[in-house]
Amino acid sequence: MSTDPIELKSRVARVLNEKVRPALAMDGIQFEVLDVVNRIARLRLQGSCTGCPGTIMAVIMGIEQELRKHEPEIEYVEVVG
Repeated sequence: MSTDPIELKSRVARVLNEKVRPALAMDGIQFEVLDVVNRIARLRLQGSCTGCPGTIMAVIMGIEQELRKHEPEIEYVEVVG
């Protein structure tokens, strides 16, 4: 697999758009892939549930699980404000 950061960001965005976005959109949660650096995918979340810490943790864990399944280069997801 390529370790080119631009290509990796593109692959991460594709996986999230295809596998994660539809489920999160049903709960009114949207996200933006900001960058992928040092095996960390940085996202910005928006929506009605983003103020609840429990919801955010569940969303992050689900995103990480899906990403690791399809892009094992990603170690974890970091959500920024």
